[in-house]
Amino acid sequence: MTHTAYDPGSGYTLVWSDEFKGPTLNEDNWNYQVEKAGRFNEEWQRYVHSTDNAYIEDDCLVIEAIHAGNAHSHDQYTSARLNTAGKQSWKYGKIAARMKLPHGKGIWPAFWMLGANIDENGGDTPWPQCGEIDILELYGTEDDGVVEANIHYADKKGEHTQMGAKSFKLDSGKFADEFHIFELEWTKDHMIWSVDGEEYTRVDISTKEYASFHKEFFFLLNIAVGGTYAGRPDETTPFPQRMYVDWIRVYQ
Repeated sequence: MTHTAYDPGSGYTLVWSDEFKGPTLNEDNWNYQVEKAGRFNEEWQRYVHSTDNAYIEDDCLVIEAIHAGNAHSHDQYTSARLNTAGKQSWKYGKIAARMKLPHGKGIWPAFWMLGANIDENGGDTPWPQCGEIDILELYGTEDDGVVEANIHYADKKGEHTQMGAKSFKLDSGKFADEFHIFELEWTKDHMIWSVDGEEYTRVDISTKEYASFHKEFFFLLNIAVGGTYAGRPDETTPFPQRMYVDWIRVYQ
């Protein structure tokens, strides 16, 4: 079954979208983030600004992780990490994206959000005080048929805390087999995560501890390889690995 139609429900109007119809990535929306291997979570890939790693094909954004060396080790891979920092950000709404994900040991794709005030992208607030919303993460080393949702923020002592990952598992197959629609409904009271219209977790954000989630956030899309959380790719992991994004839409 393919999932192409999407209805945000009554009361929601489209306020922004990228349908990836142009010949190249729309740089009014997206930045390429350039980072050395190991910059985040001891990950093995370099994030580069290259059309080899992020490009438009058949009306889809493609993010591609490439095995650029001969060994399965640190700094032997290139990938892309795209964000909308300083260009597009939102507070609340229904966010939906139609995507097909990569797979395999050591592969860690993500579609997520960071507070627009984060110091990493020109703001004045460090992580986790800025807040992080994980719309989806997939850990290929664990299960190619499972995606996870989470939020990260600072507790009263200013230390990292989180909701704790909540997972959605396909009845069969893996998320690399076909496109699925991933959705986050974000209001002043709650966040709700769904896959193909099926809700799988929610969190109440109406209390004071969730203050970081009541301001603007920007999008990020990336494929990480290896590192602290993703596990290690090996000879069973096919490369290149690709994340396909048919569209992303924001409704309010």
